[in-house]
Amino acid sequence: MADIRERMQEDLRLRNLAQATQKHYLRCVDAFVDFFGQCSLEDMGSEDVRTFLLHLLDERKLGPSSLKVNRAALSFLFGTTLNRPDIVAPIRAPKLPRKVPKILSGSEVEALLCAIKSLKYRAVIMTAYGAGLRISETCHLRIDDIDSKRMVLRVQHGKGGHQRCTMLSERLLFALRAYFKQQRPAGPYLFPGSSPVRPLSADSVRRVLKKAAAHCGFTKRVTPHLLRHSFATHLLEAGTDIRTIQVLLGHQSIHTTTLYTQVSTSHIGRIKSPLDLLGTQEGKTLG
Repeated sequence: MADIRERMQEDLRLRNLAQATQKHYLRCVDAFVDFFGQCSLEDMGSEDVRTFLLHLLDERKLGPSSLKVNRAALSFLFGTTLNRPDIVAPIRAPKLPRKVPKILSGSEVEALLCAIKSLKYRAVIMTAYGAGLRISETCHLRIDDIDSKRMVLRVQHGKGGHQRCTMLSERLLFALRAYFKQQRPAGPYLFPGSSPVRPLSADSVRRVLKKAAAHCGFTKRVTPHLLRHSFATHLLEAGTDIRTIQVLLGHQSIHTTTLYTQVSTSHIGRIKSPLDLLGTQEGKTLG
């Protein structure tokens, strides 16, 4: 197994998958191997994969998202590393429920920022919300990613390795300059961790955010991704078109971005019901 695991690591690196994805896949495969004990991977087939996934579903009570990751990891193992794509192919990925995300109001975001006393972490949270970034994208920002002349942030470590530019607000630029003046990060990272050559840990940001939310008395679970949802919804409510929001968020599909039209109450409120059009001049278009 050690040789196969090492080869899979190499294959993951060759595919240039995100570090987090590589770790998740390897953990899933390790769990698969542990479940079957001394069995050889070369001798295993579709029924073994099916048995393991049912174990995760029925015994470990994993949700569809976790189940989908495990299936993807095994698909990579058998399809790429062992060159046996037929093993996992018959087992379809679980259908994921499309949940409408909760969001924070503008006043709640403001209260959250005020509750964070650390200038560094306040700048991190402001960046995540103000530019609509994923937490990994925020932590991996480099100093030279800030383009104050064009008022944009360059995102070089987006999901799937994609690069993009997003907005740099005046308030965020002011906050970043205040942070930079106080902290003087040596680079290359804008928000370094304990070592100046390593980015800030995403978990440390989550802890600070959780503490600030508790201080504010919020009952909803506040995460960095909730800030991203709030950014997109607030843009939509301010009148920004959905295509622009898609580009800013770095979504590959417009269908992902349209989820925010279900969240924005003001966007829904601006739509006129056909009932109101009946018997009016505008209603003639209805036939």
